[in-house]
Amino acid sequence: MALFTGSYQPEDAIFLLKPLQLEMVDVAAKEWLIQSGQRHYSEMLALERAPGPRYLQLFEALTDRYARRLAAEIIALAHYLAESRPRRITIVSLARAGTPIGALLARALRHRGRFDTRHYSISIIRDRGIDENALKFILRSEGRDPAGLAFVDGWTAKGVITEELRRALRHWNNRQPEQLEETLHVVSDIGGTADIAATYDDYAIPSGILNATVSGLTSRSILNAAIGPDDFHGCVFYQEFTPCDRSNGFLDQVARHFPTVEPGTVRSNLEERQERRRAMTDFLARLHDRYRISDRNFVKPGVAEATRVLLRRVPGRLLLRDPAHPDVEHLHWLAQEKQVPITIDPAMPIQATALIKDLL
Repeated sequence: MALFTGSYQPEDAIFLLKPLQLEMVDVAAKEWLIQSGQRHYSEMLALERAPGPRYLQLFEALTDRYARRLAAEIIALAHYLAESRPRRITIVSLARAGTPIGALLARALRHRGRFDTRHYSISIIRDRGIDENALKFILRSEGRDPAGLAFVDGWTAKGVITEELRRALRHWNNRQPEQLEETLHVVSDIGGTADIAATYDDYAIPSGILNATVSGLTSRSILNAAIGPDDFHGCVFYQEFTPCDRSNGFLDQVARHFPTVEPGTVRSNLEERQERRRAMTDFLARLHDRYRISDRNFVKPGVAEATRVLLRRVPGRLLLRDPAHPDVEHLHWLAQEKQVPITIDPAMPIQATALIKDLL
């Protein structure tokens, strides 16, 4: 079987996803179908737009600003994995926010001499679980050691995907012979829900502000009637975005700092994590009360999650802690483009939050 790598090199990332031809839906129509319960979000896609020159400039400025910091955080995670997993390490990133991070981790581990590291990016979908066909392929077709698997994402926010991963892996471990560790590794654990993180800071991880063009030109994962019982979950490959693809350039720009950065210490202290979790829970309760939010999925905390709402959902409001901070410059630009009202909330424990507009 020919493996799909998107626009990445195979040593950086292998997507265990099935490329599809898919009829796209309008963003507003998609939002209405999701909110009315007629369709699950994973069944459909709205067409992505290629980022324009001004938005790419914002991405490049953030990459210049944070490449060295991100490199140090990746090296810290790689050091932890190398110390905690003596066997062949298999990075299993959660497509697609986790994909660039998984690719960087694979490079960092090879930089440390772990040349047998492999990185697969697989689908996990809220309320639908993880792609078990992908796990079976990694473990049984590729022969990767279960003890070497490390699940990776870019960040946490409310912890929805963290909960989904743990639930899915408990389900797997109850039914399958290979026992998998439920630990989630992330760069930024702003919600206090991941097991291992490089930081608790909500900052603009550059890969969080683009979609396909920093993720191997792939869409988010799809699970609809086109996916058979033996298939991987699906995706769309946006080959037409090749002229503005930054996937490999982003990896190169961060990885060039690997030889010169000092690895920090990963954040794994339970008390610290619980404190962060309480701060996020209290903040979300305040938002739900103030804005009378009926569905927890309408709140998307953090710079990266707010960016995704503005790029591909129907936003109702953007909240910023400090409107002058360079990490939110791209959010100002997107909010102005979509005429989204901005509220300044200096008491937020994070940089930004987006609220999805209630259409019902």
